Amino acid sequence: MRGKLWFAVGAAAGYVLGSRAGREKYEQIALTARKFWDHPSVQEAAGVVQAQATRLYEEGKGTVNDKLTHSKLGEKLSHGADKPLATAGSRSGGSTTSTTGAPSTGNRSSGTGIGTSNNPR
Repeated sequence: MRGKLWFAVGAAAGYVLGSRAGREKYEQIALTARKFWDHPSVQEAAGVVQAQATRLYEEGKGTVNDKLTHSKLGEKLSHGADKPLATAGSRSGGSTTSTTGAPSTGNRSSGTGIGTSNNPR
């Protein structure tokens, strides 16, 4: 139904923009559209649709919140909010300064640029 309505609106807009009938035909179409939109039954239907959309939105939001709080993902998200954010140099890959004053990239390479590891195996 909504698709048909949008098609009709698009067809009317296309007709108005592409019409060679001139300003008089445009005014007639605009007046008809204004009368249609201002009709009490159309306004009532628009109000009902808006109320239903608001109700469905609130119900959906409540359902998602309820499902999320009772799931593993919800538990992870709620517990994750209590943890502090990682600081620079704490395994985040950020740049830090070593005790010698030389900058460190935060990775475990030997500084040769080849990516060799300092970890003994």
